[in-house]
Amino acid sequence: MKDFLRKLEVPAFIKDSRLTASVIIILALSLIGSIIGMIINPIFGLALILIFILTVAFAIYGTYILANNANSFAVNLSYRIKRSEQEAMIKMPLGILLYDSDHQIQWVNPYLQLYLKNDDLIGHTIESVDPNLNKLLNEAIKAKTSENQTVRWDGHDFEMVVQDNLGVIYLLDITRYAQIERKYKAERLAIGQVFIDNYDELSETMHDQELTSMSSYVQNTLSDYAKKFNAYLKRIDEDHFLLLAHMQDLDKMEEDKFSVLDKVRQETSRNNTPLTLSIGIAFGSDSLTEIANQAQSNLDLALGRGGDQVVLRQPGKDAHFYGGKSNPMEKRTRVRARMVSQAISELFKDADRVFVVGHQRPDMDSVGSGIGVVKIARLHGVKANFVLDTNKTNYDVGRLVTRMQHAKEDNDIFIDPNEALEEATDKSLLVMVDHSKYSITYSQDLYDRLKNRIIVIDHHRRGEEFPENPMLTYVEPYASSACELVTEMIEYQQPANGKRVLTDLEATAMLAGIVVDSKEFSLRTGTRTFDAASYLRSIGASSAVVSELLKEDIDSFLEKTHLIATLKMVRPDMAVLVGPNDKIIDPIVTAQAADTALDLKNVEASFAITRRSQDTIGISARSMGKINVQIIMEKLGGGGHLSNAATQIKNVTVEEAEN
Repeated sequence: MKDFLRKLEVPAFIKDSRLTASVIIILALSLIGSIIGMIINPIFGLALILIFILTVAFAIYGTYILANNANSFAVNLSYRIKRSEQEAMIKMPLGILLYDSDHQIQWVNPYLQLYLKNDDLIGHTIESVDPNLNKLLNEAIKAKTSENQTVRWDGHDFEMVVQDNLGVIYLLDITRYAQIERKYKAERLAIGQVFIDNYDELSETMHDQELTSMSSYVQNTLSDYAKKFNAYLKRIDEDHFLLLAHMQDLDKMEEDKFSVLDKVRQETSRNNTPLTLSIGIAFGSDSLTEIANQAQSNLDLALGRGGDQVVLRQPGKDAHFYGGKSNPMEKRTRVRARMVSQAISELFKDADRVFVVGHQRPDMDSVGSGIGVVKIARLHGVKANFVLDTNKTNYDVGRLVTRMQHAKEDNDIFIDPNEALEEATDKSLLVMVDHSKYSITYSQDLYDRLKNRIIVIDHHRRGEEFPENPMLTYVEPYASSACELVTEMIEYQQPANGKRVLTDLEATAMLAGIVVDSKEFSLRTGTRTFDAASYLRSIGASSAVVSELLKEDIDSFLEKTHLIATLKMVRPDMAVLVGPNDKIIDPIVTAQAADTALDLKNVEASFAITRRSQDTIGISARSMGKINVQIIMEKLGGGGHLSNAATQIKNVTVEEAEN
């Protein structure tokens, strides 16, 4: 019996104390019943004892059968699990490779061996068997992650997991699903808005036959281009088209760099009817409404940057620019200037205060245009000031401030930034002049206080960074300066009782702004630039005083001379000037040095690189127009014009910025 019990392996669930207690209680009650039956009737008691003995015997036998069956089931289940694990390891569609510390292959399951196409792998290094797989392994180890990575290897897409501490690579083939994903992305819809920049102006001077011919040329050229890239084009207005394309075709257009821009510009210029195109394209959202709105916003951005370019952007991402090879074409009509002048007057009448702010380290154009806006506001009885710390100015602006402070009229134009912040109310207006990037505005705190009541007047090409929902925007990249734009607005103001809008000194300040930004009427100068200068001269601006204001001091002249002495040609038509890394140089001096370099023979573009602060390097870029320095500066985080741009780079040396 003992041997029988020793051989009997009782499953754990039978050894449960609660089950054992229940069995013992039942047997005890049966035994007690037999004893009571014996007392009452011996025969009946013997029968009960016999039944009790049989119950115990059958209980032991049942337990034996149950234990044997349970053990057999467990053994069979364990065998099947181990066998399935082995089969899965060998046959499942998951590649597994074991390697040692020297990246020698120790074992490969048959599924992965199909991809490696080599029977003799054990003992060979992964690099000798497949260099691409070894490269993926090293990259995964370097990334120090055990999470799934999607990789492409041997023409297939895999989810790869590397456990370097165990020396295991797992590769799951997801090619089919990756192809579905690529197909989905390739066939997502992109919406484009195409606009003919100067169609209205050209159509005013053309005969019907010429206009029809030009319109047909543009239609056919755009249709051929769309057909080439399997896109859909629909003309929705005389100067407006709708473009629909799949992402795979849009990628091909990007590779082509939207050559239709150059084709239309060059062909129409040969026919003396120069046309340019502006295109805004959006993609990447599940909402067609969001894509369409973004496409319109991108078109507005392209037009705000002067046209003749493509702006490509998906909602919430950075924009990509193509084209922009031509200078913005001067508008032949002043209708917009008159409308803006009237609109800004109405906005001023509803405000209790007007604050005008320029960019950081304001120059003569920023200050001059700001003074002009202040005087327009005061003309309508609104208290207005130009925000400027008069104790921290450039030498030319400092001379102007000193002259104005000694003048008998309007010597209270300037207001300190802190004072302006205290006086600002919810009905105040903030006018940004000569800039539209809020990150470079003169008073960031004042901008944050009034960011819902903004007016923008600027002549630089509009960038991605722009105030949200400004009350009025007047951005005209064709203009030489912000002073030119404000001068035209002043011409449409009608002062009561013959009162002058500007004093002689204020008109002189605005003329100085035009002179500075147009480089003495040699860059970005159109007929309206001379018209504005002529008007300012007619109301009292003095060329002699302009010369006095813009005279360089000796220290600045020497700094500029030393900077020019570092000039070197990095290309046959491109010059770079580099200042010392341990000396801070005024940005105005840097810009003047870049301007001066353009006066040299064969220099089409110049870049002056200097230190502006302990952690900031500034680059001033200038061009004669053939090289687009704006795009170069935008790639470095800056912006500006095709021929006049700049940027600032943090935490680098002058040499690193040059490289």
